[in-house]
Amino acid sequence: MSLSWLINAALGALLLPPLNLILLCALGLWLRCRWPRLGVGLSIAALLILTVISTRFGASLFVTPLERLNPALSSTKDTRAQAIVVLGGGRISAAPEYAAQDIPSAAALQRMHYAAKLQRETSLPLLVSGGQPDGAAESEASIMARVLREDFSVPVKWVEGASNNTAENAQFSYRMLNAVGVHRILLVTDAFHMQRAKLVFEQMGFEVIVAPTIFVSNTRSTPADFLPSAHWLQKSSYAMHEWLGLAWYGLRYRNLGK
Repeated sequence: MSLSWLINAALGALLLPPLNLILLCALGLWLRCRWPRLGVGLSIAALLILTVISTRFGASLFVTPLERLNPALSSTKDTRAQAIVVLGGGRISAAPEYAAQDIPSAAALQRMHYAAKLQRETSLPLLVSGGQPDGAAESEASIMARVLREDFSVPVKWVEGASNNTAENAQFSYRMLNAVGVHRILLVTDAFHMQRAKLVFEQMGFEVIVAPTIFVSNTRSTPADFLPSAHWLQKSSYAMHEWLGLAWYGLRYRNLGK
């Protein structure tokens, strides 16, 4: 298991909802004995924020700006891309319905579905990227390659299975593709994740044509969107993770590839 992945997971849990707000509420309860107004105020604020970001309205404050940074690809014609790169998005371990094989997560599967569509439209060679930061025996890239070949009937030319984060996705993919003269790529990942991925892939040396997928801000509204739900809380947390990641990458990787 990657130590950096474990540290990032722990920090993410502390900095992001719901744990950060649960801790803030607990702090308020602890302070209530000595400073009643401050303690009660902190607890109420934490619960109110948690409620708001668990609705579609609250989530949209973080989600919509991210998705607008990189609109959907309008056409695959005249992109002059040389390859398609699709980033891993997690796994489901030991799926019993697949003879205990690891399979792509729902998010990874949606990325792969879109990458398969692009590959059929363009006939470009495909690279899949994703390691095993959780210590699994098989890399995410290997799982993706297997599913693309067997279930989507899409050829996969390169399998980059050593990366444990987005920066390493870019670094190791660049090593593989630069060696064969590929520099201009169609990059496939979530609309949430695209801005951070695009920046680090460009800093590494790629020319990037963004091909984002999994947009959620354009989904049809329903009255239930005004009620708190785990779905919108998850979207809020994911979007906040990306905003924090953009800030971190801006500091740590701004000179990457120079």
